[in-house]
Amino acid sequence: MGMMDQIKEAMRMRSEAKRIEAEIKKISVEYSNGGITVVAKGDMTIERITIAPEAYDEVKRDKPARFETMLFNVVNGALKRARETTQQEMAKLMQSGGGGGLFGK
Repeated sequence: MGMMDQIKEAMRMRSEAKRIEAEIKKISVEYSNGGITVVAKGDMTIERITIAPEAYDEVKRDKPARFETMLFNVVNGALKRARETTQQEMAKLMQSGGGGGLFGK
C-alpha cells in the first residue's frame, strides 16, 4: 500500500469514527425509580434529571442520605443502561459491516 493509499485509508477511518461518534451521541435512555428519572446519552453524559415532589419526602423527613443514595442509584442505573445500549448498537454496526476498516473489517 502506497503512501497516498495509507492517507486515504486514514481519512476514511477518521470519517467513519466521526460518524459512529455521532450515532453514539444520538442514543438516549431513561431510568426511573422512587420518583427520580434520569436520561443518559450514549456518550455517557446525563441529559436530564427529573425529581418528582414525592422523592423529596426523604429530605423532608431529615433523611437526606437516603435521597442521595436514591439519586446515586438512579444515575448509575441510567449510565449502565446507556452503556449496554451503546454496546448493543456498536455490535449491530460491526455485524452489518458499518464499522468499515475501523474495526478490522
